[in-house]
Amino acid sequence: MRLNSLAFRLLATLAAWTLVVLPIAGIIIFSIYTDDLQRNYDDRLKRLADGVRLDSMDGIDEPLAPVNRFEPLFEQTHSGWYWQVKPLDEPGKRKLVSASLATASLDSPLERKFPADVTGTRWMNVKGPVGEPVRIVELIDTLQHEPGPKYSITVAGPIEDLNERIGEFGRRLSIALALAGLGLLATTLFQVRFGLLPLRQIERGLAAIRSGEKARLDGQLPAEIEPLQSELNALIHSNQDIVDRARTQVGNLAHALKTPLAVITNEARDDKSAFAKKVAEQAQIMRDQVSHYLDRARMAARVGAIGRVTPILPLVEPLTRALERIHRDKGVRIKVDCPADARFQGEKHDLEEMLGNLLDNASKWSKRGVFLSVSVPVPAKGYPKQAVILVEDDGPVCRPSSVPRSARGGCDLTRVSRALGSGSRS
Repeated sequence: MRLNSLAFRLLATLAAWTLVVLPIAGIIIFSIYTDDLQRNYDDRLKRLADGVRLDSMDGIDEPLAPVNRFEPLFEQTHSGWYWQVKPLDEPGKRKLVSASLATASLDSPLERKFPADVTGTRWMNVKGPVGEPVRIVELIDTLQHEPGPKYSITVAGPIEDLNERIGEFGRRLSIALALAGLGLLATTLFQVRFGLLPLRQIERGLAAIRSGEKARLDGQLPAEIEPLQSELNALIHSNQDIVDRARTQVGNLAHALKTPLAVITNEARDDKSAFAKKVAEQAQIMRDQVSHYLDRARMAARVGAIGRVTPILPLVEPLTRALERIHRDKGVRIKVDCPADARFQGEKHDLEEMLGNLLDNASKWSKRGVFLSVSVPVPAKGYPKQAVILVEDDGPVCRPSSVPRSARGGCDLTRVSRALGSGSRS
């Protein structure tokens, strides 16, 4: 998956969104759960404190030890669960403590200046008798709930249990959110791949059109891509029309120019004067130039035409046999090395004309051997495939000083290439 691909962009967008949304959702869920767990824990402490208060404040002269212990851990020494009834106005009176508290005592939130909530209850987190963290709830009441000396009723519970439950929930929530994020990414990757399959189909269809296997983009595509399919087919048809019109216009121009030049040449040849000879010579040059540039225009109109592809090997085999028969007096043998799938983007006539000229020229200058090789090297990234055609012969080297220069042409392609090294290459 490349960095500039649509699939990467969609997946990166979802990954960024997931990395933002899931942690925020996890924080919100964790906060709600923690608050709910804390509230339930405080409600439990408050119920225990209410029970101790109701039982102990039923005494007439002094508090009574609660008959209902409410929590078995109140009986286990230093269990973390404690209760205490302590006089505030009469410090000399004895205080009542749970068996779990033993000889220790609990701090009073009132004495530590902790504020009370709307119900008159005070809360405080402190160290317990053995240094363990505990949460204390404190109620203030009087005997028989009548005006009189005040007593502090406190109940303490361990915070470690609460923290362990919160930590366990946090770990489970993190694992669940991580799995959900991975599931979302996997699902999105599948959706992206599945959703972009029609684009792969279009890519294969266009490659088939370019290679000449098909003339138009066919196949059932999603409704969102059908307009693109229609426009591409219209573009292919328009390209074909433009090439046909260009070819027709080039042909018309060729006939329009060659006929007057032929008349001028014939008339000049009938006249034996020097002027007529010069006119005939220049007219012939004009005809050659017109033919040359019209052929180039015709080739330019065909180059890159979509769908015009010619297999090379089926064309080369009969061409080499014909040239070997033509040059059988010299015993010329043409060896061919061409992959079966090599193709020329253009028309058969153009390839036949080019290869015919090169091979015929190489056969003329060779001693006995001509070698034609066709290769399709791996293209650089972002570039289309290209077929490299190499024509070599075992004839003499053409030196640069021997290359003729004239207005009507120079050394042919094969001889010029021979001047670049031993053996000709075109």
